[in-house]
Amino acid sequence: MVTTSSWTTTKSEEIFQAAQNLMPGGVSSPVRAFKSVGGQPIVFDRVKGAYVWDVDGNQYIDYVGTWGPAICGHAHPEVISALHEALEKGTSFGAPSALENVLASMVIEAVPSIDMVRFVNSGTEACMAVIRLMRAFTGRDKIIKFSGCYHGHADMLLVQAGSGVATLGLPDSPGVPKSATASTLTAIYNDLESVKSLFEANPDSIAGVILEPVVGNSGFVPPDAGFLEGLRLITQEHGALLVFDEVMTGFRIAYGGAQEKFGVTPDLTTLGKVIGGGLPVGAYGGRKDIMSMVAPAGPMYQAGTLSGNPLAMTAGIKTLELLQKPGTYEQLDKITKKLSEGLLQIAKETGHPACGGQISAMFGMFFTGGPVRNYDDAKTSDLAKFSRFHRGMLERGIYLAPSQFEAGFTSLAHTDEDIDRTLEAAREVMSSI
Repeated sequence: MVTTSSWTTTKSEEIFQAAQNLMPGGVSSPVRAFKSVGGQPIVFDRVKGAYVWDVDGNQYIDYVGTWGPAICGHAHPEVISALHEALEKGTSFGAPSALENVLASMVIEAVPSIDMVRFVNSGTEACMAVIRLMRAFTGRDKIIKFSGCYHGHADMLLVQAGSGVATLGLPDSPGVPKSATASTLTAIYNDLESVKSLFEANPDSIAGVILEPVVGNSGFVPPDAGFLEGLRLITQEHGALLVFDEVMTGFRIAYGGAQEKFGVTPDLTTLGKVIGGGLPVGAYGGRKDIMSMVAPAGPMYQAGTLSGNPLAMTAGIKTLELLQKPGTYEQLDKITKKLSEGLLQIAKETGHPACGGQISAMFGMFFTGGPVRNYDDAKTSDLAKFSRFHRGMLERGIYLAPSQFEAGFTSLAHTDEDIDRTLEAAREVMSSI
């Protein structure tokens, strides 16, 4: 493992510097650039199990897990073996394959809300399509999202957080016209009254509500007791649809996702990450009467050349098979609880106000006394302290998400020894920042 005395990142720095002239910011996705925590990112060379290695040869215990998909551990031998076999048959078909039927059946059997499913190539693509489907099915244009919930980078979902629940959202990025977000309303997570107010102010015009049932893009924020149930009742009362964006939580906090965990069934669900086993994938599904609107069964058009890619289907099938083994989620919960409770206890003992928690293989910690119930609460965190904590952990061989506003992930590959090493490093860092 890395120690502060042996940690060098010369090659990472050279590669990242060269990347500045090749890709915007030197990365293919913004958070990877470490802008939120300062310093330069490490450049990965390989991954295996619970570990990653950078191009300088440093080994890290990984709690990002390629942002969620690596729930069985990186490069699981059974997944790799299945992919080797699939590669011999070709990398892309652009035509139906039996593999789609297999993974679709597994998803439908597992996720309570899904009667039919459509595969796409990313979580963003799934959310784009599900918004279109909501509008097509209801004949209404407006949607409600929540401040701090991320549903990909589609124009209508890039809405400024905290803009006020009674007003229309303003674009959160240059290049997004006001007209693209004019029908997007923002509410406050864990605040049912903010949702009720929007329905009252926009009678018979709201197609539905979309949210992360457990927020992972404001940091880890679980729903209050009764919140999801309340949303279910409100949407039903107003003839609107309820959509759970389970790209992050699907097959991670329970085999059937957050809807299984909390016993609340939405009308539609988006999925990604885990169901591709580390390959690019997304999906959306729900009630048969709604999904029958999707072309070619119905008039709502959505298509994709690489949708249902045989390699992604293969990796997803094998990953879900591994997750079906007895005791899987008990093991994930045990290891993650040990990590989460350990971090909070160390913060308390070293005098740092902190709060956080976990559900199954998803966790988070904020450097604020809390509680954190929504994005505004999360923004009270000490971001400078988190940056110092992140850098200190990195120097000691612990790879955490490079932002206070990202959840962390564990896997079946993490061991008690990994957690002990992580907590030992955390104690050293928290005692010095």
